Amino acid sequence: MGTNIETTIGRTFMMIADGLEKGILGPKPKIALTGMGSEHGEENSLAAALLAAKDDIDVYYIGTAVHEGVTTVPVTDDEAGHRKMEEMLESRQIDGAVTMHFPFPIGVSTVGRVITPAKGKEMFIATTTGTSSTDRINGMIRNAVYGIITAKACGFKKPTVGILNVDGAGQTEKALKELAEKGYEIYFAESSRADGGCILRGNDVLQGAADVLVTDSLTGNILVKMLSSYTTGGSFEYLGYGYGPGIGEAYEKLVLIVSRASGAPLIAGAVRYAAELVRGNIFSVSREEFAAVKKAGFNTVLETYKTRVKASLEDVAVPPAEVVTAQIFGIEIMDLEEAVKALWKKGIYAESGMGCTGPVIRVSEVKLAEAQTILQAAGYID
Repeated sequence: MGTNIETTIGRTFMMIADGLEKGILGPKPKIALTGMGSEHGEENSLAAALLAAKDDIDVYYIGTAVHEGVTTVPVTDDEAGHRKMEEMLESRQIDGAVTMHFPFPIGVSTVGRVITPAKGKEMFIATTTGTSSTDRINGMIRNAVYGIITAKACGFKKPTVGILNVDGAGQTEKALKELAEKGYEIYFAESSRADGGCILRGNDVLQGAADVLVTDSLTGNILVKMLSSYTTGGSFEYLGYGYGPGIGEAYEKLVLIVSRASGAPLIAGAVRYAAELVRGNIFSVSREEFAAVKKAGFNTVLETYKTRVKASLEDVAVPPAEVVTAQIFGIEIMDLEEAVKALWKKGIYAESGMGCTGPVIRVSEVKLAEAQTILQAAGYID
């Protein structure tokens, strides 16, 4: 009898120790899911919430559907749902949220997470929505850091980093290796192709040759869509974890993105992803990584590899700040900051941003029509 009790106690302590190490003990992560707006109906989102709730997560379902097992936060429509989500984040009623669209500020972009088909390996794609920088090379350098932060928060102690063979890959590689030489810890992936190296091809993507795949956000967005729905013809994203959390320096609001085409299994994966980031103290990891990369001369490297600014982008006085709630779409990302300055020159206060559908310029409601006229005349929008 005594031996059995001692064995049981020993196993219990082992389970507690294991749980503490994995970060699965303690308060349940509180994750909200906005359920309205899905192409597959609200019942698809509710099914995802119920799936995720089975994994020791307090799920707050923001929508109209009600079901035992999740806490429903009733709203009348999609926009009301987003306002409620932001209110809950600001008041810290929840630790994080999963939603279908969110206007991240410039400097913040999302790190997706997929399951690659050749070997069933998880891979973080940095990044998939948002814009880390309006400068392409700077953006990809930042994306690498964002991917490392996210992977480490998910338990990858030494994530390998590979760079997709897109425009700017060579410069990005030089910049990252310069940071590594100056003391920033980066473990470079190796291509499965015969010539090796950390510049990766499509074959490497399918095989998951890197833990973190660095690319621009538009390419990353396409990769997530393809890798999550390649067996369904693209209409139903079912595999993986979605487009991921918005990451950026000093940005500490945990919002993860899925799409309107995402199915319940993937949305449930996104909620689990959010909970894992909460348990992994994502913002503490972010602060530590930014401190480390800055110690290695991050800002100097960014300036060194920055695309030279066009002469047309001269300094312009910024008008007095206003509340900007109206949005103007259709601007090319490379013209975004120049378009903002075109409005400043005319005395209109404007801010740049990035939504899931592309770049936006935000102005006050009363100046929307005037701002559109100015941008049309300058050729920035149709």
